[in-house]
Amino acid sequence: MARSLSRALLGAVAGAALGAAAARAAYAAFRRRPPVGDEKTWTRTNHRGEPITLLEGPAFVTGAAAAAAAAPGLPPRHRAAALLAGLGSGVLGAYDDLYGATSSKGFKGHLGALARGEVTSGAVKLLGIGATGLAAAALVSRGPADTLVNGALVAGSANLANLFDLRPGRAIKVGLLTGAPLLAASLAKAARGDAGGAAAAALTAAPLGAAVALLPEDLGERAMLGDAGANALGALVGLAAAARLGRTGRLAALGTVVALTAASEKVSFTKVIAANPVLNRIDMWGRRPAPEPAPQSPAGEAAPAPAEAATP
Repeated sequence: MARSLSRALLGAVAGAALGAAAARAAYAAFRRRPPVGDEKTWTRTNHRGEPITLLEGPAFVTGAAAAAAAAPGLPPRHRAAALLAGLGSGVLGAYDDLYGATSSKGFKGHLGALARGEVTSGAVKLLGIGATGLAAAALVSRGPADTLVNGALVAGSANLANLFDLRPGRAIKVGLLTGAPLLAASLAKAARGDAGGAAAAALTAAPLGAAVALLPEDLGERAMLGDAGANALGALVGLAAAARLGRTGRLAALGTVVALTAASEKVSFTKVIAANPVLNRIDMWGRRPAPEPAPQSPAGEAAPAPAEAATP
């Protein structure tokens, strides 16, 4: 048992450290030379109306992928699944970041457009992440039923994480708050002598390390994950849940993901969080103060506020 726990701790620490180091190195490199286009290609306007770079997303994808490829303690199938889920969702998210239109939003908008014969970049991303999530799940699942549940969990988590990437640090905080208990549970599983705990610990720690390393850029409103980073973070946390949880836990997690995604079509997460003192305190931790209310126009109506920085 002690040996199993030691292996799990080594894999988790090494995975987190590799993810953090690779993410910071990639971010520095991409700021000098973006992976596609130039700096303006990756510049967007945040919720304050200020310019912000999306290069944090590719940096996260690179860091998490490097950690998944090199972290000790990951069986080959888990390693391949992490690379497929992280890189697949990251590349598809980057495609939507760079070439996506905002005329259609959310599942309802993209699928509605698809029903009319219009293939949006969001629909390509949703279908592509569904396919890569299913393929990644097949590598760590036992049988068709588990593959379907796990694939839906990976793809659904990728989409849900992106819905939280509307304020500085929010998506990363959600990733850490969901990933940290999975990491602790994986280490506890390893302490009981279960070899699967070591694999789950390394699988969870790699993206968390990359996310923590980039959190200061996100909170400082210098960069944001965008679709590339948020989709990859969600997919990798979903994959970690698929590897660690039993069937009942995975079904409960999937139900939560589906419920929150459906709720996002009707309510604003930002408004819900702002109205809850506990959630708002967590959301504001490390951030600049919230912007002042929009000035009143001469007619007494509020001037329009900047659009939220990210869309699903």
